[in-house]
Amino acid sequence: MNTIKKITRYASFLVFSLMMASSWAGSTPVSSLTDEQVENIVRSSYQYVAMYNVNNKFALTQGGWNTVVADTRLKDHTMREIARPNNDTLYIGCMLDLRKDPVIIDIPAFDSKYVSLMVTGYDHYVNVPMSVTKGDFDKPERVLFYTSRTEGYDGQKVKGIDRHIEMSGDFVSAVFRVMPHANDKALFEKIAGQMQSVKIMTLSELQGKPAKAIDDVQFPSVGKTDPDLYENNFLEVMQFVVNHTSFDPKNELDKGFLANMKQLGVEPGKEFDKNKVADIDGKRFRAVVEKIRQSEFARAMDPAQTQKYGLSMFQPKGKMTRDTLLLQSVVGPIGLPATEAVYPPVVSSDGTPLNAQNDYVIHMSKDAMPPAQAFWSLTLYDSANGFFIPNEQKKYSVGENGGMKLNADGGIDIYVAEIQPEGVPEENWLPINRKDEALDILLRIYHPDLEKYKIYIAPKAEFFVK
Repeated sequence: MNTIKKITRYASFLVFSLMMASSWAGSTPVSSLTDEQVENIVRSSYQYVAMYNVNNKFALTQGGWNTVVADTRLKDHTMREIARPNNDTLYIGCMLDLRKDPVIIDIPAFDSKYVSLMVTGYDHYVNVPMSVTKGDFDKPERVLFYTSRTEGYDGQKVKGIDRHIEMSGDFVSAVFRVMPHANDKALFEKIAGQMQSVKIMTLSELQGKPAKAIDDVQFPSVGKTDPDLYENNFLEVMQFVVNHTSFDPKNELDKGFLANMKQLGVEPGKEFDKNKVADIDGKRFRAVVEKIRQSEFARAMDPAQTQKYGLSMFQPKGKMTRDTLLLQSVVGPIGLPATEAVYPPVVSSDGTPLNAQNDYVIHMSKDAMPPAQAFWSLTLYDSANGFFIPNEQKKYSVGENGGMKLNADGGIDIYVAEIQPEGVPEENWLPINRKDEALDILLRIYHPDLEKYKIYIAPKAEFFVK
């Protein structure tokens, strides 16, 4: 049975390769690419660039692949690996290399009212195999991850494993989000202990054998930002990505991406050779990327656009459009689907862009609170990069975990200001630095009541003058 499945996969790959070669014989020479063609290449590849940067930066930060780190402190402004990080849940990051062996995550039961496990590879299709919204995390489980390329393993069930999950990429981030219940010290410490008990092991180790070496791979350099990667080593990264990602010959987005790569000399199964790929103008690509990023950041803060796309982001393969993939990859990779969280923006009442030259107040009455079945938060970012605003108070969000104080009537007033306004609780103050800096404010609503969300209107930021 295993041999038949491998032959079938190999035959499918050959047919796909021949189809691509036939379809794109005589492609436009790279030297004559139009601006429209360059933009098409960027739009079809951005999901892979963003996730290569994100996944590999996290792996570098936590000591490599097949590692797990439970971060029991909320993120602060030193967080630069990803745009628009949250400041309301704790993370457990598992970076998995599935080339040589399946990798197993040993997961405890949790006492938090919100926990989810999200997994994705370089293609940025998001799966949430486990969540409290599905009734999970009430008992310990072992979950095994593999790909169609994992050596010596073809999907067979393993005794003692509760779930077997096939991934589309060899290099995977498996990210737990855990509500810390930060205002309950005893519960917080209990949850932190549960987080630190998450372990990973390879199938070989489970079977009492030594772990297989995974130091035989050399990763292309990451970029400080996505535009850096497009300018400096775009094709080298794309060759690495296509060699470690599964593609579907029937998927239109896959076909379009691979066709674009083929005309640049990048194809699955090849080794990167800078003398055999297209000699692209990195600065030209960067300029297109910067333009697209600016457009996507603006789109993310447009309530009409978030209403249109917000419920369809961060979905599995086959359930997303290229436009939606681009939006999520630019403004905030590895987010959660709408069943787990939604991310409506908070904009100014008069429609002008938010800017640190002004102070603002955001009012929500008791009846206008976000329709969260778990919890909600409101977070402040700079518009340029989606990073937290540095401040001595290390205050970046307002909410149950970042800290908040409700008014006597059950509503809340949140202030975005250079100086803490008199009489305003510190928990409800988001500090800014007085300068010409564009700002973004994002709500996160965890386990939203989607029926109520259909008619929910996010609050506006009003100018505040002392």
